[in-house]
Amino acid sequence: MKIEWFEDIIAWQKAKELTVAIYSQFGDCGDYGFKDQICRATVSIMNNIAEGYERRSNKEFKQYLFIAKGSCGEVRSMLYLASELNYISTSQYKQLHDSSTEIARMLSGFIKKL
Repeated sequence: MKIEWFEDIIAWQKAKELTVAIYSQFGDCGDYGFKDQICRATVSIMNNIAEGYERRSNKEFKQYLFIAKGSCGEVRSMLYLASELNYISTSQYKQLHDSSTEIARMLSGFIKKL
């Protein structure tokens, strides 16, 4: 499949799904600093994929994919904290963590191709 738009990128689609899930999960969280940080990190994943793609340079795209991958790590780090602070259940943690790991793997594959 040829990618014509950033919306065609499966890693971006999965990052958008993760972002919606994170916003839904932590929408009522009273720890505003935590909520803001994890939401920003997930938005960073999808936005860096989009911005990098729109730059139309493989070198720049690769750089933005590395930033997106770093944001996946940040999300996973925040999820450990969310779990230990009992902001989320073990099953919610696993689902969100697995999603972030899947996206990071996709980004690694994409980076290798570029």
